[in-house]
Amino acid sequence: MTAQYWLVKCEPHECSFDELKTREKRTGYWRGVRNYQARNLIRDQMAKGDLAFFYHSNCDEPGVAGIAEIVAAGYPDPSQFDKSDRYYDEKSRAEDPRWYSFDVKWKKKLKSFVSLTDLKANTKLEEMKVVQKGQRLSIQPVSAAEWKQVCKMGGITE
Repeated sequence: MTAQYWLVKCEPHECSFDELKTREKRTGYWRGVRNYQARNLIRDQMAKGDLAFFYHSNCDEPGVAGIAEIVAAGYPDPSQFDKSDRYYDEKSRAEDPRWYSFDVKWKKKLKSFVSLTDLKANTKLEEMKVVQKGQRLSIQPVSAAEWKQVCKMGGITE
């Protein structure tokens, strides 16, 4: 099966791409996705070995900072069962979890940060989900052509 590409959004104050590199095994554990469409992508389509653009969101300059590899995908988000966690969901059950997590590993930093403004200015990326009005999902599929274009904009070949 061919690897798929993703764009995964994270607020830098929660975890920046640079911080991910400093974590044990350079791995981050994605928690707290509470949108059913994003959940379905994680649960049903994302796979170990897929690659993702690590996108800084909800900050002064949103954009793609680097590339991460999906090292574990589609497992129940443990935060939904933890009453002390801000993502606790009292309606979720272990035998029928509502929410799913995935793990990413730092792979490569882009030579040049690719801002949302830059993405929107590139006519080859008009169909990319992140540049479309109303697209706020934190997990988004990326086509192979979009992947290559953003890598090129970031100064790398992948």
